[in-house]
Amino acid sequence: MTTDQLLQHQYDTIIVGAGSAGCVLANRLSADGSRKVLLLEAGGNDRWLWFHIPVGYLFAMGNPRADWCYQLKPQPGLNGRVLPYPRGKVLGGCSAINGMIYMRGQQWDYDNWRLPGWDWQSVLPRFKQSENYFNGSDNFHSDKGELRVEQQRLRWDILDAWQKACNEYGIQSNDDFNTGDNAGVGLFHVNQKKGIRYSAKRAFLNPALARPNLTVATGVLVDKLTLQGDQVTGLEVIHQGRRHVLKAGLEVVLSAGAVASPCILQRSGIGDPQTLAKAGVDCVHRLDGVGANLQDHLQIRVQFKVQNTKTLNCLNKSWLGKAKMGLQYAINQSGPLSMAPSQLGAFFKSDSSQPSADLEYHVQPMSAEKLGLNLHPFPGLTASVCNLRPSSRGRVDIQSSDPAAAPIIDPNYLSTESDRQIAARSIEITREISAQPCVSRFNPQEIKPGPQISSASELAKAAGDIATTIFHPTSTCKMGLDSDAQAVTSPQLAVRGLRNLHIADASVMPSIVSGNTHAPTVMIAETLAATLLSQ
Repeated sequence: MTTDQLLQHQYDTIIVGAGSAGCVLANRLSADGSRKVLLLEAGGNDRWLWFHIPVGYLFAMGNPRADWCYQLKPQPGLNGRVLPYPRGKVLGGCSAINGMIYMRGQQWDYDNWRLPGWDWQSVLPRFKQSENYFNGSDNFHSDKGELRVEQQRLRWDILDAWQKACNEYGIQSNDDFNTGDNAGVGLFHVNQKKGIRYSAKRAFLNPALARPNLTVATGVLVDKLTLQGDQVTGLEVIHQGRRHVLKAGLEVVLSAGAVASPCILQRSGIGDPQTLAKAGVDCVHRLDGVGANLQDHLQIRVQFKVQNTKTLNCLNKSWLGKAKMGLQYAINQSGPLSMAPSQLGAFFKSDSSQPSADLEYHVQPMSAEKLGLNLHPFPGLTASVCNLRPSSRGRVDIQSSDPAAAPIIDPNYLSTESDRQIAARSIEITREISAQPCVSRFNPQEIKPGPQISSASELAKAAGDIATTIFHPTSTCKMGLDSDAQAVTSPQLAVRGLRNLHIADASVMPSIVSGNTHAPTVMIAETLAATLLSQ
């Protein structure tokens, strides 16, 4: 799209960010033929093979074609390590490069947000509205929506054995994690259709592209909002190297994600005055919660060398093995190339005092020094365990007024004593599961962090050496009641103190959900779309 084409139209609604939420909003709002909708994406199109083959996340993360390639601020809780922080840079956003796991979280999460319209019974119909579930409709699922949810298309002996070991440990099997109580162990359901990734772009945006009242523009970097008093009138953007102003007749919706949405607000002079001053931005509207309350899931990657079985390590180490995987996928879209990063999941309590499951496993039939393609030269298993409800809080902030400058992202991992205690206990539980009779024939030998590390303090420190993010940033523009000084949006997702501005993405979660965040983000977008269409 040329700049002239972008500027020649008048728009009612401008949506910033064509990720999990933005694609939903573009579909729902443009269904009203009288509403002229503009969807802006700073990244490019999704015409690349690895956006669609599930294992392509390995090639997308860290690739500037698909990823903003952010890095975290050095993390004291991770012994000073600096982690990469992938964020989708393409139509579909993070849903084009994520793990494809369809996970709603727990009833406990939503009920404990304690906000009108956001309890479990209220959000369940909105989850179902967008869902196209492989097993048909029932009290918890729908097969009428756009977002395809399917079973995975391969199994591994070592994962079947690990599931049975979880049973022996006391974790019951669960074949559906999305009924409000995800406690148990089982295979994740994924956003795929016949072995092909089903991103938000494919699910929601593709069906709407032919509508004459919907305009989609890529390569548009949003700098800031334009305001007249307390009214948001549009945006300042950079397109094809030039700065332009776009006007919105009804509203602007930020759906740029938990990293980018608060940065757009801050560059607009909306946020905490001290934070803005450090970046050289004048404060025009004080909202202290902008960029604050960052919450993320940190996974502790306990790894084992195994015997008497094949894992992805074995298949990936020869050209013949790679050719066989490629042929299997070409014939019927199955096999290792159809893999989500994690196939087996488990949810359980770190101790009996927890109100519901607070730990989650992502178990993978592979091992490597770090996430990526360089696998160990022996059969391996990784049991990644994360604290679903961390008490550590971080921030996302701009470092200057330059929209092209990378933000300062500081999750502040393992900064609380309770998070460190749970991290240590997580490793102990993983060891206990690996010692169950069901996996003894595979002779699992711990290689990370190593059996020589045993005390709670040693385990907490070791967790900092082997932990990585699962890329679930949330809560940096959290919603809340007027009595909450840190709330950025109302329960109706309107930005407090401003007119014609809404936010719909993972940044508005009051607290992080107990699971993966893509499905809840889709639900949040469904909620805002219904609100705007009813006005």
